[in-house]
Amino acid sequence: MCDDLGYSDVGFSGAPDIRTPNLDSLAKAGTICTSGYVAHPFCGPSRMGMMSGRYPHAFGGQYNLPPVHAGMDDYNKLGIPKDETIISTVLQTAGYTTGAIGKWHLGEEADYHPNHRGFDDFYGFLGGGHNYFPEQYSAAYERQKRSGKTNINDYLLPLEHNGKQTTEDEYLTDALSKQAVRFINEASTKDSPFFLYLAYNAPHSPMEAKEEDLAANSHIKNRKRRVVAGMVTAVDRGVGLITQTLKEQGQFENTLVIFLSDNGGKSVFGSSNAPFRGVKGDTWEGGFRVPMFFHWPNKIPAQRFDYPVTALDFYPTFAALAGADIPSGKKLDGKNILADITSGTNPRPNDVIFAMRHRDGYSDVSARRGDWKAVRYANHPWRLFNITEDLGETHDLAASNPERLEELIAAAENWSQTHTEPLFFDSPVARDKWHEAEMPHFDQTFEVKVGAPPLRPATHVTDSDIAEPVVEAPQVTSSGIKLKRGDSTLEHFIGLEKAKWDKNGWTWNQEKVEAIFQEIDTNQDGIASGLEKKAYWAK
Repeated sequence: MCDDLGYSDVGFSGAPDIRTPNLDSLAKAGTICTSGYVAHPFCGPSRMGMMSGRYPHAFGGQYNLPPVHAGMDDYNKLGIPKDETIISTVLQTAGYTTGAIGKWHLGEEADYHPNHRGFDDFYGFLGGGHNYFPEQYSAAYERQKRSGKTNINDYLLPLEHNGKQTTEDEYLTDALSKQAVRFINEASTKDSPFFLYLAYNAPHSPMEAKEEDLAANSHIKNRKRRVVAGMVTAVDRGVGLITQTLKEQGQFENTLVIFLSDNGGKSVFGSSNAPFRGVKGDTWEGGFRVPMFFHWPNKIPAQRFDYPVTALDFYPTFAALAGADIPSGKKLDGKNILADITSGTNPRPNDVIFAMRHRDGYSDVSARRGDWKAVRYANHPWRLFNITEDLGETHDLAASNPERLEELIAAAENWSQTHTEPLFFDSPVARDKWHEAEMPHFDQTFEVKVGAPPLRPATHVTDSDIAEPVVEAPQVTSSGIKLKRGDSTLEHFIGLEKAKWDKNGWTWNQEKVEAIFQEIDTNQDGIASGLEKKAYWAK
């Protein structure tokens, strides 16, 4: 699993500029899922959905866990609920040697630690992200530790191996690949089969690529996209090493390999979700439709599979392949799809795939059944698209297909009745706004309304070196406070965002932008500082 990888950030799903030969080779020999979805459009809930086989909304996991340095101690003691038996435990109980490498983001206390949730071996970091160069993050960690700081930024913490801090000296993506090779080599000496969950944090921010990987992508003019490409190059290199190791151990023919992203990419950092509308966090296709393939020699055919598949399907599919017992009473939202993939048939002709993301006072929702998808976005009326013909979700057919729209809205409303209140929030601002707005307002969300404003065609990051719009930054605030480089007043922030929205063809929403500013300005001093911006956009 990659982190924040755009649909068009790898060759096999359409990248014209980023070269991923190792991934493409596996994808070409396997089944490319062109309609592969995850359970939520951002990190933590997506992973909770995949590991539990359930939409995270059903057990209160709709938000990311907050970073430890946010100081939300009660939430930091939580994670994916203990009564949710996750797939690693099922496979471990069935006799598999299990390993998790990389990003966890499912809880940091002992009860939620990977080693207590079905993984024999864990190497990586527990939070939502991490810096990449050890010479940088190790030095920053030591400085903060010496200064007596207690809540040190998660992205700087030492990596760990089975609960013990470890010292790393390699670029993080390469280090995780190395650990994956170690695990496969060790597991291959045992009589038991193995299950490995390798969760790269690339190309999630901070946007840090090795110089040699940047040089290998010098053909890409767009500076931000070149960094994304460099980070993805490191992932592809690791996939090549893992493939080689499986072959050396005689396990390649007997191993199912699945590749995907946890959600869509962020265009502001240079990722592309072409040909879809939307980015990470959205219920447009670009938010939760991800690059995905299955590879298993002589078991999975080489094909493009256009029927919808979701990461929620992994749990029952893995359990069936392993001959493992699913706990009695365990609820699952996916299905065993292996027979459909091998036969090229639709695993869910009548089922609906959902997405919901809560915002400030309202929720974005989508529901897809077959060729049709209903979307409610930015508190606008509902829209309806033929998603197989209109990948960019531009032509709203709600008014001309009222019965189809009402059926999908009713399905989404029934689904919402399975939801519970969030157990945790990713920030104090998100928590306070949820309660102040008396969320979730589902009575309003599922009111059948049409007539949403027209949408511009979706736009995407390209290879071209696009000049960033320049909005002059003020030197001091109106009250005379001197601003540092990277700081923004509300007016300056609005100007920057307006230029960005215009460039991307988004329908301008100043109220939304002002709300974002208020979320960024955590100390409420009227200034979105450079540090506050970095912390916010890193989410």
